[in-house]
Amino acid sequence: MKAPQNKILTARELDRIIEMAWEDRTPFEAILFQFGLAEKEVIKLMRGQLKTSSFKRWRKRINSGVSHKHLKKRNPDINRFKCSRQRVISGNRISKRY
Repeated sequence: MKAPQNKILTARELDRIIEMAWEDRTPFEAILFQFGLAEKEVIKLMRGQLKTSSFKRWRKRINSGVSHKHLKKRNPDINRFKCSRQRVISGNRISKRY
């Protein structure tokens, strides 16, 4: 899969983007900040990487109002992209899982 400016995503980056897209607490803006992929590009990526039924389930959940995938829908007291228990992300290209 290609990212903006014709950058090829590694398998690890692709896995992380999909993981972040599935997480309700991670807004699209965090994916844009870390990987340079806008919401439309994430949707296109998810459509290409997931089974049709999984993609439909993901889109239904994202649009249901339960998910806070957009910063405008989030509680204004939440001012971070990551869980407080997650390891430090350094300006960041990918989270450190070690």
